[in-house]
Amino acid sequence: MLDLKRQYAPLHEELLAALGRVLETQQFILGAEVAAFEKAAAEQLGVSHALGCSSGTDALWLALAAAGLGPDQPPQRAKSGLAGGPGQPPHRAKSGLVGGPGQAVVTTPFSFFASASSILRAGATPVLADIDPVSFNLSPAAVSAVLDGPRGAAVRAILPVHLYGQTIEWPSFARIAHERGLTIIEDAAQAWGAEWNGVKAGGLGDIAAFSFYPTKNLSAAGDAGMVTTNSAELAERVKMLRQQGMRRRYYHDELGWNARMDGFQGAVLAVKLKYIGAWNEARRALAAHYHALFAQAGLAEAGIYPVHGPVHGVVLPREVPGAKHVWHQYVIRAPRRDALREFLTARGIGSEIYYPLPLHQQEALKCLGYAEGDFPEAERAAREVLALPIFPELREDEQQTVVAAIAEFLS
Repeated sequence: MLDLKRQYAPLHEELLAALGRVLETQQFILGAEVAAFEKAAAEQLGVSHALGCSSGTDALWLALAAAGLGPDQPPQRAKSGLAGGPGQPPHRAKSGLVGGPGQAVVTTPFSFFASASSILRAGATPVLADIDPVSFNLSPAAVSAVLDGPRGAAVRAILPVHLYGQTIEWPSFARIAHERGLTIIEDAAQAWGAEWNGVKAGGLGDIAAFSFYPTKNLSAAGDAGMVTTNSAELAERVKMLRQQGMRRRYYHDELGWNARMDGFQGAVLAVKLKYIGAWNEARRALAAHYHALFAQAGLAEAGIYPVHGPVHGVVLPREVPGAKHVWHQYVIRAPRRDALREFLTARGIGSEIYYPLPLHQQEALKCLGYAEGDFPEAERAAREVLALPIFPELREDEQQTVVAAIAEFLS
């Protein structure tokens, strides 16, 4: 699925020099290397503030807490409306911690666990809405339906995920947020460099969270994350919250967390930031080549999305109009998906399922009160999706091997 050695080899000396600077300065937590990365990252994304932290999960929590979501956070006025409020203290449900009433956040059931668990960790309640079957992203129509339903009154924010490297259909979400006075918190963990009509992920909503987990397009040599925003007020709160709620050393204004980025990760990321544009373009070229190979092999199902899912071939992923996809993952829909994955594994071909079980069916989130069948598109995607190898250094002959193996299986 991923060969990081191919990416690190040409950067070896440059990375060693960057790590050496951290050893020389002894600035192991935050420090000059992290500050330099934050400045360069903000410039690249076109945002006013970019703040490094310890992981993508912590970035989500920091964004939620800074925006005032959860019972322990004071309300903050974001550009699209008033978010948060003191609410009620969280109560312990049978199978997990559920946020208090009046503090709910709409998100997708088809995402990594942290999209929902971070909302709970902030003290709010996740409210789920189904996905669009073409983009796999949160459906604006489904979100509107939820907001008009019995759970909608408690919603104070929307946390959409730019899944697989493609932004949400931004104009619809901007309209929903404006009309209903909601904050938008972007889960941009998989979408560094993705755009909607020229505006990069991380600068669309009120505040955003990125992950630099080693598998991401822009990756650290370990865990790291980032929060971005155009709001000086929200940025100041993130800085405070990531350092145990301190504005002054040993004076704690709020309950924050130890969520700081370390100097080594800042140094590595500052080096790799210079190359991410070219790497993303390489991914886009690889995705186009996959498309061509599947078409040449006669494996691409006709139409955008067959009503009953893939039958004889595979359904290819699609870049929707207005979006610039950075192809963090190349995800097909396949018939007999699990058998296909076993077939590929037996031939030494990597693949992965993102994600095999929607969030509302996870044991840890049964406390949310959803049941099988509540989100049919998310559930169908979980049965059909298969991610194929895609990373900037992947060779075209390797792609040919992947497609030939899939053709053999389907024959």
